[in-house]
Formats: sequence, C-alpha cells, structure tokens
Amino acid sequence: MDGLSAVQARISEIQARFFPVQATSTGWASAAAAAGLDGTSATSSTWATTGAGSASETAVVAEAQKYLGVPYVWGGTDPAKGLDCSGLVKLVYGNLGIELPRTSSQQATSGKAVASLAAARPGDLVFFDHSSSRAGIDHVGIYIGNGKMIAAPQAGETVKVQDVGTPTLIRRVLPEAAPSTASAAGGVAGVPYANLFSSAASRHGVDASLLAAMASVESNFNAGAVSPAGAQGLMQFMPATAKGLGVNPLDPSSAVDGAARYLKNLTSQFGSTELALAAYNAGPGTVTRYGGIPPYAETQNYVRSVMSKAEAYR
Repeated sequence: MDGLSAVQARISEIQARFFPVQATSTGWASAAAAAGLDGTSATSSTWATTGAGSASETAVVAEAQKYLGVPYVWGGTDPAKGLDCSGLVKLVYGNLGIELPRTSSQQATSGKAVASLAAARPGDLVFFDHSSSRAGIDHVGIYIGNGKMIAAPQAGETVKVQDVGTPTLIRRVLPEAAPSTASAAGGVAGVPYANLFSSAASRHGVDASLLAAMASVESNFNAGAVSPAGAQGLMQFMPATAKGLGVNPLDPSSAVDGAARYLKNLTSQFGSTELALAAYNAGPGTVTRYGGIPPYAETQNYVRSVMSKAEAYR
C-alpha cells in the first residue's frame, strides 16, 4: 500500500468510527487536504517532524490530526458527537497520558510560558482572548508548526487547520527531559555558585538556570544579603520559611539546596513554574487566595525577571 492509499484508508477508518451515517467523503477529504494529509502539501511533513525528531511533539500533532473534520459542539468532549476547543485539547493530551484541566482559561495556567510564536514548538498550546464582553482566555488551539494550529473554531465549523495569527499567550505542557548530571550546569557555568545550582538541580529535578536566575534577582548572588523585611542570604529566605525547610539561609550550599526543594514542591502544588515563583515571592497562601499570580507589582515583576534571566542562562 502506498502512502496516499494508507492515508485514505486511515481517513475512512476514522470516518466510520465517528460518523458511520452522516460523514461524507468530501468533508473528510477537505479536512485532510487542509491538514496536508492528502500527500500534496509541501509543508505537511514539516508540521509533523519539526522538533528534530521529538517523539512527543510528533505524537501530539498526529493525535490532533485524528480529529480533523469532527464538528464543533459547545461543551463537547466526545468526538462521536462533537468537540469544543478545550475539549479537543483535553482529549488529545489525555490520550497521550497528559491530563489537562477542562476549560481553556484553566488550561492557560498549565505548563510553562513560551515567549513568542517564533519560540513555539509543535505541541505547544496557543491561547486567545476573542470576547469583548468578558476578560480572559476563551479559545485554545494546538500549535503544529509553520504558523499553523489545529483547533475547534466555533459553531457550524469543524476541527481544522488554521493560521495561528496573534495568540494572547502560548504554553508548553509537554514534559522536557531532565538534564543529565554531566550537563546540568548548562548556561549557568559562568555565574557565581554555578556548581551549587547544577548539583541541586540534579538532586531535585529542577532547572539549574531557574535557580541561578532566582539567586540573581533575589540577592544579586550576595550570600550575606539581608533585606529590609528580614529575608536572608543568597536565596532570600525568611527565617520562618528557612526553619521549616531546615535551611541555613546564610550558608550558600544549604540555601540553594533548600530553594531547589522548595521550588519543586511549589511547582507540584501549583502546576506551573510561574505560579511556583509567585508563591516563592509572595507565599503559597497568597497565590491560592488569588487563584494565580497575585496583582502585586513586586510579585509580577519578580516572575517576569526570573523567567527572563533563566532563559538567558540556558
């Protein structure tokens, strides 16, 4: 069986599975052509393979393509009946073992931020605020590369490939391989205390660049720093927090190890790096109370600064 025949057979299989009566070959052919699945698109193979052979990126694109042509249904989570935008996303990632929240606004807090579309990878989620009547995220698509996404657009349409346009934000929810001990230092090799950041990163499964960025923003790498509020040391622990973690905040080794442990716990608790950083700065209770990064200029600037520095260190 040649490649085109195999694709056509797969389309027929999906058609029979989801729409045994109503589906038409024309609708499915159009959807396949839009996605570059008919063997004629010069860019179709690029969408599926961008990412230097990353199996997870390829798997997301391939899984999303299975639902091309499924009708949009508001609140839909069953492809046999229809899907909405966040229902599609939850289904695709759930099928790959990654559980995401149900709504697009909730999904927009998952994973970690991607700075721009130029930095986006296939499998990233692209979010939009299309409604003028209410603030916040109300639409999501799955980025597949080349400025395209797969999404369930709106009533009367089907899951299809679209231009991304200008997303409000982009999130990466695919897991990334932890750095090996030999390479954990990465771009932090030239910063003060690089060995402590890389060692703690290896022990606790966090990003050495992120730890270095936190130290830079917190104390400018000053192990003896004491803030007006009483925060101490390289990682600026408040005495009560340091005591609870068993950390000597003025000992760089103890402080970095404690920060790595604390950051890992906060990330597990809140589900994203940005929220973990906000909790490190403003306290976990504050993040819980506001349901996200609190509306404090200090905390918002802290999160932005740490994320920016971490990216520069990588």
